Amino acid sequence: QLQLVESGGGLVQPGGSLRLSCAASGYTLRYYAIGWFRQAPGKEREGVSCISSSGGSTIYADSVKGRFTISRDNAKDTVYLQMNSLKPEDTAVYYCAAADDSGGEMFGSADYSAFVRWGQGTQVTVSS
Repeated sequence: QLQLVESGGGLVQPGGSLRLSCAASGYTLRYYAIGWFRQAPGKEREGVSCISSSGGSTIYADSVKGRFTISRDNAKDTVYLQMNSLKPEDTAVYYCAAADDSGGEMFGSADYSAFVRWGQGTQVTVSS
């Protein structure tokens, strides 16, 4: 069964950068759209970014446009989230999840029902 494992989180100062990785285990993720989500204490889960299975289509939340970049290397069964110019409000647990491409197309409307495989999350803390 497909398992997703996030890594790359940590503590970074405002304005700094981190690169998160979402790696597949048990089954390939190359046929799936992959989304990145985050959840901070007391706040709802937020869709951050999504990439189609081919990598040809991406979408970003307004809050991260121009700062974050999603990419994938299907040969390595890995999806990345490059996070630059980090702000304290980016602090959250970040999760990746897999969906069929048809479900991934609904990411922009905040319909995440098709994302049925989730990783365990990695903590990102932006603080001085």
